[in-house]
Amino acid sequence: MPEGNFFHYDQAAVDHLARKDKKLAAAMQAIGPVRREVMPDLFQALMHAITGQQISMAAQRTVWGRLCCLLGEVTPQALLAQPQTALQALGLSARKVDYMRGIARQVVDGELDLPGMDALEDAEVCRRLAALRGIGVWTAEMLLLFSLQRPDILSYDDLAIRRGLRMLYRHKEMPRERFERYRRRFSPYGSLASLYLWAIAGGALPELDDPAERKKGRSRPAASLKSTVTKD
Repeated sequence: MPEGNFFHYDQAAVDHLARKDKKLAAAMQAIGPVRREVMPDLFQALMHAITGQQISMAAQRTVWGRLCCLLGEVTPQALLAQPQTALQALGLSARKVDYMRGIARQVVDGELDLPGMDALEDAEVCRRLAALRGIGVWTAEMLLLFSLQRPDILSYDDLAIRRGLRMLYRHKEMPRERFERYRRRFSPYGSLASLYLWAIAGGALPELDDPAERKKGRSRPAASLKSTVTKD
């Protein structure tokens, strides 16, 4: 699998999941390799996540591009050097700017050790990130996966992951207890399972629909379903 700007996984992870679960094995075979971009710089990933809150992906790309052009490199020092008005002029709300500047200030003042997160367990990283203003548990879990590239992240708070599980395993509901059984089954490669479940939820296997939608009388072809995630 490609490294660099994409989430890295190896054949051992694929083989492990295939041995553990025949349905997931068949889905992985049908879909083929998946590639999802990552942002290894955790500060940049935090700023990118806040930028994208409550707006479309297209709008996030636009605003993020403006921020990168303004700062040159998105660092705590560069962000703090800009006045609030200049950042808001990019399309960021006052609240988002407050969140971003607050995190940048903690980094500069030494209160937040982002490089030190590499040495911490997943649960502790999640706890520390979720304690930041503007960052909730779901965002922290996505940062674990798409910035720190932790291998075993399967988020219950992600609606699309739960949808993918329902579609693949034909469940009308995905309560927490059932979800945890799948989490244990996929461990220690929950992140790779997440990538494929997102693909399934987004219509990668058009023959699969969502039993929960059928239960409500709104069944549609899976290919027409737009992948959604919860917002913090």
